[in-house]
Amino acid sequence: MAILDEILRKRKERLAAEKSRWPIGEIKARIGDTPAPLDFLNAVRRKNGINLIAEVKKASPSLGLIRADFDPQKIAAIYREKAAAISVLTEEDFFQGSLAYLEAVKKTAGEIKIKIPVLRKDFIFDPYQVYEAMAAGADAILLIAKALSHNQAEDLMGAAGELGLGVLFEIHDHKDLETALRLDAPVIGINNRDLDTLKVDIETTFRLKGDIPRGKAVVSESGIGERAQVRRLEEAGVDAILAGTVFMRSPDIREKIKELFYS
Repeated sequence: MAILDEILRKRKERLAAEKSRWPIGEIKARIGDTPAPLDFLNAVRRKNGINLIAEVKKASPSLGLIRADFDPQKIAAIYREKAAAISVLTEEDFFQGSLAYLEAVKKTAGEIKIKIPVLRKDFIFDPYQVYEAMAAGADAILLIAKALSHNQAEDLMGAAGELGLGVLFEIHDHKDLETALRLDAPVIGINNRDLDTLKVDIETTFRLKGDIPRGKAVVSESGIGERAQVRRLEEAGVDAILAGTVFMRSPDIREKIKELFYS
């Protein structure tokens, strides 16, 4: 079984339990007290140099535990010094994530005058998860083309739009790109990691970038850990990179960010 299928199977099991514990009516009631989401598209769209979406990630299927001294709020406090947005893994079984981490990061990210959006990164396939993200304080959600039918993606994009949530629509190949363009996704994330094999190839971004129309915000995801890569992506006109593992593995996150963006 491909890792994506395995993750989705487990995610569906957990979602069934979540729905029984927190009915959709209760989730929607919580949304009434939630501030309007921050503008994710405007935050990640390139203005001068390439932007950073910095990721809070405890573990991954390919690496296992990445950071033992994992404190989401402390990590977010460092990220907000440079990042245009913060991504938080909330999938429990393979990434050891939690919606509680997102809620904690959201509080930290909002402690400065210029607030930055927080993205819920998970395997989302049910509108319930969109409302759940909003109730937890997310400003945007990740949607993965490979994990969704066209109709599912359309419904989820619609649900996010109704709530004012931004969407990072993730693609890996030209078939996924066709879906993104049919849905008119304003922020397209190119995942350099093959979700079936878990192999990473940063050239995936360069292969797909040229076929994305002007006006779309483009984010390169996965496998970015060197200044030379960031420079190449910047020269190619990419709006932002999404990086997490390189920071989570570093004993000094602040210095690693400087190394990637300023060295």
